[in-house]
Amino acid sequence: MVQNDMILVALKNGEKITPISALEKFGCLRLSARIWDLRNDGHPIVTEHITTPQGKVVAQYHMENNNG
Repeated sequence: MVQNDMILVALKNGEKITPISALEKFGCLRLSARIWDLRNDGHPIVTEHITTPQGKVVAQYHMENNNG
């Protein structure tokens, strides 16, 4: 299964994905590029900016509608 597919399944299952979680779960170094691909395929993916416990602001992605 390619990274886009694995990320899409996770998002459809209600997961929220950050660049760090994408690296750990999918070996994905360029999550924003994968999200761009999925959005171009018509998937309603939302971006939120969250602050980590270390004080870094990162993007977190989830699906607008988990029925996908």
